[in-house]
Amino acid sequence: MSGLSNIRAVILAGGLGTRLRPYTTIIPKPLVPVGERPILQHIIDRLRAVGVTRVDLCVNYLGGLIAAYFSQTRIEPGLQLHWHWEERPLGTAGALKAVPDLDQTFIAMNGDVLTGLDYRELVDFHFEAGAALTIATHKNPVNIDLGVLETVGSYVSSYREKPTLHYDVSMGVYIYEPRALKYLPGGECQFPELVQRLLAAGEKVAAYPSDAPWYDIGTPQEYERAVQDVALLTEL
Repeated sequence: MSGLSNIRAVILAGGLGTRLRPYTTIIPKPLVPVGERPILQHIIDRLRAVGVTRVDLCVNYLGGLIAAYFSQTRIEPGLQLHWHWEERPLGTAGALKAVPDLDQTFIAMNGDVLTGLDYRELVDFHFEAGAALTIATHKNPVNIDLGVLETVGSYVSSYREKPTLHYDVSMGVYIYEPRALKYLPGGECQFPELVQRLLAAGEKVAAYPSDAPWYDIGTPQEYERAVQDVALLTEL
């Protein structure tokens, strides 16, 4: 057990999970099961496996059920769970204001992400980049079902029929330096707004590309894909 024992992890687990209904009608999204374990337990077990010893959980919607589950679940020795309650939703970046003493580099991630991402490599990359914030990214294909034209003035310069475009998308896993938090405004703040504030201030925001297995379980389709993927469950 080595590598990240001095790195805290913050899991944002306070969302309403509206896109994952009906699964989240009576239970919060972090407790939706994938295999024999809830999503959140997969995440915590994975963090513990790479040496993380403290996990801070930001909860709101049905947070009492999440706390009750872990009060009845065996936690790996040496792992501490700390609970932070948002009195009102503060957003995917603003929720960090509910966590005290974030005065060293830390991992932050959404509570609905299953991935085989190597957290140690991500942290090493972050330090080498000297960034205030590092975002783990994944190549995501987008199929365009129409012919796509490029033009110069009134004339067509190229034409592609039904192309597949690839974009770098956020995996919902981040490495923060404490200085990034000073750019949070008062009240609610979503993560994209914080990124824009950092860039406007001249801070470095790094992108860490990964081809590790990744499931952003925000829709029934993505949830069902994760449940069916035995390889992911074996890896985690």
